[in-house]
Amino acid sequence: MDLTEPDFQSFMDDYSYLIGIILFLIIVDAILKLITLWQSARRKQIAWFIFLALINFLGILPVIYLIVNRNKDKFRR
Repeated sequence: MDLTEPDFQSFMDDYSYLIGIILFLIIVDAILKLITLWQSARRKQIAWFIFLALINFLGILPVIYLIVNRNKDKFRR
C-alpha cells in the first residue's frame, strides 16, 4: 500500500462513528435554532429574533435565550 495516497475506505472504517456524532450535533443545533427563533417570534421579541437569526454561533446563543426566558409567563397575545 502506498502511504502517499489517501485511502478513503480505511479512513471511513476508522472514523465512521464521527459522521454519526457530527450529524447528531447538526440536528440538535438546528432544532435548538428553530425552537429559539419560534419562541422569540411568538413573544414578539424582535431584537432577539434578529440577533438570533443573524449572529447565531454554535448553538450557544439559543441556549442562553432559552435559559434567560424559561420562567417568563406564557405567550401574551
